[in-house]
Amino acid sequence: MLGKMMHKPLTISSLIEHAGRYHGATTVTSVETSGEVVHSSWGEVERNARKLAAALERLGVAQGERCGTIAWNNQRHLEIYFGVAGAGMICHTINPRLKPEQLISLINHAAEQVLFIDATFVAAVGQLKPHLKTLKHIVLMGPRDAAAAEAVPGILFYDELVAAEGDDYSWPELDENMPSSLCYTSGTTGNPKGVQYTHRTTVLHSLGGNQPDGLAISARDTVMAVVPMFHVNAWGVPYIAAGVGAKLVLPGAKLDGESLVKLIDGEKVTLALGVPTIWMGLLQALEKTGSMAESLTRTVVGGSALPTVMIPAFRDKYGVELIHAWGMTETSPLGTINNLLQKHEDLSDTEKGSLREGQGRPPYGVELRLVDEAGHVLPNDGVVQGELQIRGQWIIDTYFGHDSSALTMDGWFDTGDVATIDADGYMIIRDRSKDIIKSGGEWISTVELEDIAMSHPKVAQAAAIAAQHPKWDERPVLIAIKSDEGLTEADLLAHFEGRVASWQIPDKVVFVTELPLGGTGKVLKNKLRESFGTILLEA
Repeated sequence: MLGKMMHKPLTISSLIEHAGRYHGATTVTSVETSGEVVHSSWGEVERNARKLAAALERLGVAQGERCGTIAWNNQRHLEIYFGVAGAGMICHTINPRLKPEQLISLINHAAEQVLFIDATFVAAVGQLKPHLKTLKHIVLMGPRDAAAAEAVPGILFYDELVAAEGDDYSWPELDENMPSSLCYTSGTTGNPKGVQYTHRTTVLHSLGGNQPDGLAISARDTVMAVVPMFHVNAWGVPYIAAGVGAKLVLPGAKLDGESLVKLIDGEKVTLALGVPTIWMGLLQALEKTGSMAESLTRTVVGGSALPTVMIPAFRDKYGVELIHAWGMTETSPLGTINNLLQKHEDLSDTEKGSLREGQGRPPYGVELRLVDEAGHVLPNDGVVQGELQIRGQWIIDTYFGHDSSALTMDGWFDTGDVATIDADGYMIIRDRSKDIIKSGGEWISTVELEDIAMSHPKVAQAAAIAAQHPKWDERPVLIAIKSDEGLTEADLLAHFEGRVASWQIPDKVVFVTELPLGGTGKVLKNKLRESFGTILLEA
């Protein structure tokens, strides 16, 4: 007789079941929209998620239908992640910072049945409601609120829905290939496109992305997800934290440096994850408050390139290791993470820091390659630059609602990034293909120019763009925010000398008081090109 093994489908409900069963007493900390800090547990999150699933079924929401969220990082949002997907429905997290017309388009495109909202968004959703064609229910994520009931007639209240259900709901058996969640791309260079994840890809991402050389989150960690839960499912951290039973800290709406310092010290956070602008604010707040963030040992930085000056700043004074990672909505998102190899152990801190500057290498489950403009595969020698392509266990095949594949003819996804890859698989993003500056037939990396600018002690933030030029087609222009009013354009341009070839030094510096940021903290370079793209043509 042939032997066989059990077959258990890879489902999101299995992650929260594990957390409730074996880590039920482990703390989940949530900063509510009111600012109140609430301490709960994985056991309570699991019970409430099951009750929410029962409530949605009672409201008539069917498996495969979509439930949207416009919300911050908090406990109820966490329960929605698991309750919606666990019941066989699809959790669609929506970026609240999109324009009203984009929100209407997204919600209608997703054919949303239920929309969960935090109190912050009651007035805005009240104005959107007449334009939402498929929506049957709007649910305020909290207790009954008279003002919300007046602003949005017929609104339901999350706490009442959950309290009305018993504790006897059991998670249904689901096909692991069923869709579980939906995220749209940021839409910074066009209309957002939907990426629909399955239970299988989400669980595989949670396992593959959390290897010792990946995020390496364990039950001994206190993890603070600063990356928004509306951005690629908070990089998968809620699922990973449930699967290992880590203490989870959800910081709510206030992500300023001083608020985060207070949470890190109060909750003894060991690992935090977010975009570079968050960690720049945290550095300033640590200096201001005098906190040493003693519990914090690691931060994972993604979303945009990490200013390299931050690596020694965190390491030398606070003992915090900054770990670069890279991914996209289309890649669930983890594509690479920068952890070192055994052969790097004897390197100096400076040499290790230099290796840390890139985006790292892929975990099991992901493959990378570079191709030229004709599609020919390029060598992984760490020097040759090419278009970065990816394939793997949790990578997009087709955009939501589209018939045609998102892949190349031979099954790879073109990321739109220009990169190098070395023999060990370490990848460095040199630029976005739409951002890289083509000057007189030669490429200039905006990422490199920005990193040099950010290393100047009197620069708070910087972005480089391609500006039109009558002779060279494009030339670099730097848009910068001063941290010291004494900084001049000549001072900053002199800072580039000896750091790049002379022909790569920006032609001009424009000082501004703020840079346009998208909902996930990325600089909107399309906006900068609109404002300054012809500045070198002006008399």
